[in-house]
Amino acid sequence: MPLKLSDATTATFDSVFEKFRSEAPNHKANFILFLADKDPSTSLSWCPDCVRAEPVIYKTLEASADDLALLQAYVGDRPTWRNPHHPWRVDSRFKLTGVPTLICWENDTVKGRLEDHEAQHEYKINGLLSAN
Repeated sequence: MPLKLSDATTATFDSVFEKFRSEAPNHKANFILFLADKDPSTSLSWCPDCVRAEPVIYKTLEASADDLALLQAYVGDRPTWRNPHHPWRVDSRFKLTGVPTLICWENDTVKGRLEDHEAQHEYKINGLLSAN
């Protein structure tokens, strides 16, 4: 089955997230990946953990036989993310502390998550997938 991707920034998140939530029942599993923006001068993420984890996350989710949805939520540039009042750091639903963070979203709540230090491990991503 194809992996349904959608993208959001802090500016567009509310509307994209509402659509993601409304379509969630149509998928076997729904994930939100909070990750760093790409540096416009290099087209690479400013976050080394994101650079390591993203290919593993995409490969693992795309290999699933299930119908999955992935909302890619870009936290902004490094100074924006470092602000302790960043909207996703203080949002009671997400309580982000680092990027990348992969969240399994089910029944309108966080069912499971992989934090920045573990999101690059395929076996942990598979564990999150198999929990559905």
